[in-house]
Amino acid sequence: MHFRLGSLLGLTVAIGLVPGSLASKTSAQGSITDDKSLLWGTYRPNLYFGLRPRLPQSLMSGLMWFGTQDYHGFQKIRHDCTQGDELDKYTWTEHDMRQGGVQVIKDGKNNVNIKIEWLKVPGGDHGGSWAARIHGTPIVPAKPLRVSLIYYFGLEGLGSLDWKSDENDDGITGPIHLSGSSPDLGEFTIRIEDDINNRSPMYGGHSEDFKVRLGKTHYFGHAMPSGDVWKAKEYLYQHIGYRAQEIVMPYKGEQIMPDPSFTLTMGNVIAKDSNFYAIQKTYEGPFILDVVFDSKSAGTAITGDMISRGVEKFVTDYDAKFQSLFPTRHDAPKGELAFSKAITSNLMGGIGYFYGSSIVDRAYKAEWDMDEEEEEEDDRTPAKPDPKLQPPTELLTATPSRSFFPRGFYWDEGFHLLLIGAWDNDLSLEILKDWVNLIDEDGWVGREQILGDEARSKVPAEFQAQYPSNANPPTLTMAVTAFIERLLARQQPSDAELGMGDAQKVFTKLGNDSYGFSKQANRHLEDNDAAISYLRSIYPPLRRHYDWFRSTQRGQIKAYGRKARSRTEAYRWRGRSKDHVLTSGMDDYPRGQPHAGELHLDLISWMGFFTRTMKSIASFLGEEKDEKYFQDIETNILNNIEDLHWSEEKQMYCDLNISDEGKRICACLLPSSSPHLGPVLDLLRDPNHLWSPYGLRSLSAAHELFGKGENYWRGPIWIQMNYLALSSLYKVYAAEPGPYQEQARKIYEELRHNVIHNVFKEYERTGYVWEQYNAMTGEGARSHPFTGWTSLVTLIISEKY
Repeated sequence: MHFRLGSLLGLTVAIGLVPGSLASKTSAQGSITDDKSLLWGTYRPNLYFGLRPRLPQSLMSGLMWFGTQDYHGFQKIRHDCTQGDELDKYTWTEHDMRQGGVQVIKDGKNNVNIKIEWLKVPGGDHGGSWAARIHGTPIVPAKPLRVSLIYYFGLEGLGSLDWKSDENDDGITGPIHLSGSSPDLGEFTIRIEDDINNRSPMYGGHSEDFKVRLGKTHYFGHAMPSGDVWKAKEYLYQHIGYRAQEIVMPYKGEQIMPDPSFTLTMGNVIAKDSNFYAIQKTYEGPFILDVVFDSKSAGTAITGDMISRGVEKFVTDYDAKFQSLFPTRHDAPKGELAFSKAITSNLMGGIGYFYGSSIVDRAYKAEWDMDEEEEEEDDRTPAKPDPKLQPPTELLTATPSRSFFPRGFYWDEGFHLLLIGAWDNDLSLEILKDWVNLIDEDGWVGREQILGDEARSKVPAEFQAQYPSNANPPTLTMAVTAFIERLLARQQPSDAELGMGDAQKVFTKLGNDSYGFSKQANRHLEDNDAAISYLRSIYPPLRRHYDWFRSTQRGQIKAYGRKARSRTEAYRWRGRSKDHVLTSGMDDYPRGQPHAGELHLDLISWMGFFTRTMKSIASFLGEEKDEKYFQDIETNILNNIEDLHWSEEKQMYCDLNISDEGKRICACLLPSSSPHLGPVLDLLRDPNHLWSPYGLRSLSAAHELFGKGENYWRGPIWIQMNYLALSSLYKVYAAEPGPYQEQARKIYEELRHNVIHNVFKEYERTGYVWEQYNAMTGEGARSHPFTGWTSLVTLIISEKY
């Protein structure tokens, strides 16, 4: 017999089994409306700064920069977020997708602090206008700041984008003007300008030969194939590189070469039928650059003064709203509020819009994924892989990590939406609806959404295909439950309770939109008919998704002589190997040899939560027959957790497997209202197993595989699991009277402190939040910045569970 401690699994999933109640039973027709306030956004989170609308083919823009202190700087153009760039920090300090944001970037290798102030101005019929102000200052004033900045626009699909400024082989001075139009954006203009006094003359080798080009703006126009704008860095690297080779050719053999700032410039050429334009400005010293997009239907041209006033008001109002929604305790350490704002803003700034084809393999099925009945019916060997491109789809989604996982992940997204929904209810509903729209006719949705070539460029080939037999923890249901809880708590709260006062009215006077974009954030909370309509629109596909889980992930009871009150409610993850259960979300968590007879505790617990969510929606919509149906299944699941998964010998809830000797293999779960609460709390708090000064470990320190192999889920601390544990303790075990209430309260307080303190400490030490934290030292590990579910620390700080 092999013994594994996995109490964290039980405690974290237990929150899904906490009883709840729903009262409203009204109905309405319709669905969520198109929200123009969310048309434009920083929906290219894989870039340090990139903007686009939520349109499949449209206008995209982005920022690049590189150092000109030597020729090596050009080899490290900053554009897409890459851990190899070794930036000291890049973080949104404020971000609201409806209003704007502020991002700070510390690039020590190029001695530049970059501050980007992004402002949205509502108005008109095409999503309004926006502006980006880009500041640059030296990190070390005594050292030179020498950088070249490139900002580009590319239009894909129907429409036009035209150059409206003068042309000159040596570059031009003054603002850059573009104009364009498209069916979805209407007519628009673009302006890029800076203070010419901020661009000091460059001095270096052969400066006389290049003096006519010094301090000027350089540009490049190109007819780019459809679907290639995301390759802007590649195009510009080649263009500037080839041109530089030509320029330096006459100087080869000389002791002093031309200064890089003279040669690493674009060629000031515009090709016929160009749909892509890049503008380059080279600086020596501090700089300020404004990029302005004016929608004609908005009726108001953005001025420099409007940017200054708008950003100042945005930052002030953002701070007020944030402190209203996510207060810190009175004894919080200095800097905790700014930290909480930053990780929340980075989650918002990690939201992306993706459009493109995915790869799905509907043929392949591992032999251990087939039940014995299937094997009897079909004795042939499993089908070979047959991945195929699917028709393109679209998705608005938060992303776990801008540098390492810039795409949608099913099991991450439910956690993301808990915090997003607490900040902007309707934005979370927009994202949730996009995910629900991905559910196919069979009820399946891929666990990774790798849509289009740009997204695939970040994914190893072996992980690109998705398999319709494979599931993932159904965390999207947490977003549905959270929405319903907000509806029930709404009643008639004041504006202050919702953070709706002045903080929700930013910029309404800067445009023609008298309604104000920010009011859209809670429309489905203020309008009960809209809420009911939304729930009715997602209920059928969610029901289909639920039925898919129950049919494809069902486990065996009768075939192995197991005794349980229900003959149907048992589950196991498909799509696993001996060392990995990627589908469970806990990739290398040890579960032993795959077998058709195994039953997984975490999956039956997620199914209990999914069932309760479906019951909640049915209750809210007045579907009494469905409500009774889900209630019966919930009861059966709870009974079978007791009958199949509790080990009296080990005093734990356990995975059930078949070893060579036919014995059980264990992992733990703690359901709500359990008579076994005391022993499991004792185990949870034991530092020899899951407890650490930095949070709960993902595997017991006493396990033989602790810290071994990949060591991904074999000990490291994961914040989303700690959040669920804290939520269960806070909402149930420390809140409800009982013999273990005081013990649960003490564990909650200590665990909360440990998690907040460690993530905050590592953020201050490294400049980033991390994917996971070392189980023995608390040090941040793996990808960074991991601005997905690690941002849940904001909810932990403010105790919003």
